[in-house]
Amino acid sequence: MAMKPKVLLTRLLPEGAVIRLSETCDLDVNREDRALTRDELLAGVRGMDALLCLLTDTVDGPVMDAAGSGLKVIANYAVGFNNVDVGAATARRIPVTNTPDVLTDATADLAWTLIMSTMRRVTEGDRTMRAGQFGGWAPLFMLGAEVTGATLGLYGLGRIGRAVARRAAGFRMRILYHDPAPIGPDTERELGAKRADFEALLAESDVISIHVPLTDTTRHRFTLAEFARMKRTAHLVNTSRGGIVKEEDLAAALRQGLIAGAGLDVYENEPRMAPGLANLGNVVLAPHLGSATFPTRTNMARIAVDNVLAAVEGRRPPNCVNPEVL
Repeated sequence: MAMKPKVLLTRLLPEGAVIRLSETCDLDVNREDRALTRDELLAGVRGMDALLCLLTDTVDGPVMDAAGSGLKVIANYAVGFNNVDVGAATARRIPVTNTPDVLTDATADLAWTLIMSTMRRVTEGDRTMRAGQFGGWAPLFMLGAEVTGATLGLYGLGRIGRAVARRAAGFRMRILYHDPAPIGPDTERELGAKRADFEALLAESDVISIHVPLTDTTRHRFTLAEFARMKRTAHLVNTSRGGIVKEEDLAAALRQGLIAGAGLDVYENEPRMAPGLANLGNVVLAPHLGSATFPTRTNMARIAVDNVLAAVEGRRPPNCVNPEVL
């Protein structure tokens, strides 16, 4: 009898995915409700044919070498893959896969949740009510920003950025976008979006929503210098990757009133936040909920398992981010 391929799953996924893997693979799964430590990952990956990892796992050259020469795929349970050293994987001829498309709408919905919450000061109001501090309606009480008719700046106009833009149509927003790749006049007309240079995006937007991957180019793209060039009434929303924003600078900008508010779903040193950020009333803090719906997380698991099974069965993984190794 042929031996089953060995798969390391670094954290529990929706039950159906675990069952599928167990049926055809020799599955080693971390059943604790926490990420594996570095030492646990290095030990657990030894002799594996496949690694199904999460964005909380740092998968670099030493991890790949610890697995040995039999590692056939690194399947990341996320659309982003900055936690995986793709260059190191490519040098070792290991395919790296992700889970694109299925989390677009869920993440766009969450971006809009943060846009509305921060511009209309919803969480501040919630805290006020819970603390018994609401003294009754007053003309100047807790005034927020107008969403309808405001200028929405999109830093990145990929799948999620476009989904956010489509939702903006109901608010009759002016939409600016900054992306290295122009999207073409037909798509611009469909979305009602106008391409802008980065300086114009900073200067003209009432709210900027971030939708780019974390790369060497985008890391710390938003620092105190950028916040100083934004409107004092502007808001920043980040549902992409925490490292795109220099978080300590954002905390300083919010304290100093360089911008009016922010909504964050991701953090530079997740799960930790920059010192002082949690004490600020003008920031909405979500615990990385972008893809956190039952259908989305289930579909992400299905795609990740599809990628694993294809690779260990000698087929082409459907969502390979370094196809040159195939």
